[in-house]
Amino acid sequence: MKWVSAVSTQVSLEMAIRDIAQQVQRAIPTPDLGFLFVSGSFASEYPRLLPLLQQYLPIQHLIGCSGGGIIGGGWELEDKPAIALLAGSLPTAQLKLFYCTSPDLPDLDSAPQKWYELIGVDPAVQPSFVLLGDVFTFPITDFLQGMDFAYAGCVKVGGLASGGSAYNALFMGDQLYRQGLVGVAVWGGVTINAVVAQGCRPIGEIMQVSQCDRNLILGVDNQPPLVTLQKLVEQLSESDRQLVQHSLFIGVVMDEFKAVPTQGDFLIRNIIGVDPRSGAIAIGDRIRAGQRVQLHLRDAKASSADLYANLQNYRQRFPEVVPSAVLLFSCLGRGEKLYGKPNHDSLVLAECLGDCPIAGFFCNGEIGPVGSTTFLHGYTCLLGIFRQVAIANDP
Repeated sequence: MKWVSAVSTQVSLEMAIRDIAQQVQRAIPTPDLGFLFVSGSFASEYPRLLPLLQQYLPIQHLIGCSGGGIIGGGWELEDKPAIALLAGSLPTAQLKLFYCTSPDLPDLDSAPQKWYELIGVDPAVQPSFVLLGDVFTFPITDFLQGMDFAYAGCVKVGGLASGGSAYNALFMGDQLYRQGLVGVAVWGGVTINAVVAQGCRPIGEIMQVSQCDRNLILGVDNQPPLVTLQKLVEQLSESDRQLVQHSLFIGVVMDEFKAVPTQGDFLIRNIIGVDPRSGAIAIGDRIRAGQRVQLHLRDAKASSADLYANLQNYRQRFPEVVPSAVLLFSCLGRGEKLYGKPNHDSLVLAECLGDCPIAGFFCNGEIGPVGSTTFLHGYTCLLGIFRQVAIANDP
């Protein structure tokens, strides 16, 4: 298995495509799989893009999308013309592309067989998935729920297209789509590991939801949550009190059986409102009584530390693994806007995982697991790490 990452900042679409094609062909003349990410600067030329790529570099299996910023070759190119391509030669892997629109989706109470027919992959092969969708035209949360039901235990990573003023673009094979979701399933000689860095640090103590209604938390530890928050704020430093005003989130413990939750055990969700009269807090997801929660803050320092910690945890889990390639899905709210300097996440990734091909984009939302469940995230740095694995008929 061999991978290469190519990136071009040529302002001419044809020159940019020729540029990335030449970079790839020096290492892999005929790639089996490619991931293409294109900045919104080329929006008016999207219909020309795939024919040009087919002319200069035919790729057997290709998916991609538009991005508000493009990542490749160690660079995070925000708000400027750029195209990135991660291409691989995977002689022992099996690949399957698929495209879905909202009307294609089975009901959530449908049998798993309906999902197998939609995707076209047998769950017995234990595929990994890369998913690229459009948030405005596709019910991504319902899709992820159905995929987790049908392909339990299979890793699903990806991001939501961005960068479009009129529409976002999705690419698959030689087709341009303006709605829906494109994806690829991989299995056999390759698998994907997910690293999800949600960029927050906890404050206060873990609490238990004692009363709730859908996305409203009415009580924690038998007290109104706003009362608990006010008590906590009194104990914070002045800098953290400032962060509470605009960067306060809530983390929900996803493993109910884990006595002491640690890094990666929380699903971070927005706090979208408070009711001063009842002391209730509204969050950006459904909640149920008995779940444990903890307040979190997000800033550049916390985001950087969280990414380091998650990558270190990955290296401890797989100390002998040399990553083959990485897809990097980063929120539009990260990058230079958050850190005040360019290429932060890419530099941390290279420091922790070594010199491996990287490509990705800045997303409208990031797709990845917390525990055994796949979620749509925000403000997250999410990595899909490709690694080679032995297959049954290997000597």
